[in-house]
Amino acid sequence: HDVRMTRIKICCIANVTEAEMAIGAGVHAVGLVACMPSGPGPIDDALIATIAATVPPGVAAFHLTSERTADAIMAQQRAAGTGVLQLVDHLEPTVHAALRRALPGIAIVQVVHVEDEASITYAERVAGGVHALLLDSGRPSAAVRELGGTGRVHDWSLSARIVSRVRTPVWLAGGLHPGNVAAAIARVRPFGVDVCSGVRTAGALDPARLAAFIAAVRAADAHS
Repeated sequence: HDVRMTRIKICCIANVTEAEMAIGAGVHAVGLVACMPSGPGPIDDALIATIAATVPPGVAAFHLTSERTADAIMAQQRAAGTGVLQLVDHLEPTVHAALRRALPGIAIVQVVHVEDEASITYAERVAGGVHALLLDSGRPSAAVRELGGTGRVHDWSLSARIVSRVRTPVWLAGGLHPGNVAAAIARVRPFGVDVCSGVRTAGALDPARLAAFIAAVRAADAHS
């Protein structure tokens, strides 16, 4: 059978040097975080554009936006020139449809913050209108809305149920690190895994942790 290849995305890229380190290590995607209500890693729009311009073909530049309207999201994307939009707030299919019409060729990834059964219902409702889902551990319902970058693991049994119910590719995020990513892949069987704090030391991308994370993913794939 085909050897499984779980895609790897390194998020919260802070500068061109971090992007080069991640891409040099062989990852499939990098995440560039625009202004957020909370959490680590936001960089300004000009820096997102600068980094995105250095990302080579074959590597996806994900632009994480907390904007809620199609117009605001489109303006961010056009300024930055990123190929993938990661919508970190729970948006409705009408917004997805407007983005698809206005931005042909740009991939739309809807984040699903996995909290409970309602998260599964939401994932099923929006999956058909986007290019991928990304399961994270935020709490959009909190007083200060958490939309990612929490470093927390969520309930992988819920994530596995989402993967089994939708045909859209599913990325898994939320508290992953070199020590737990193999178990996450075995449990959830996602299309890809996404890591921010789990490959950082004192806030900076750590080459040793990055290498360990990639090695753990490849080992999990070899045993799948």
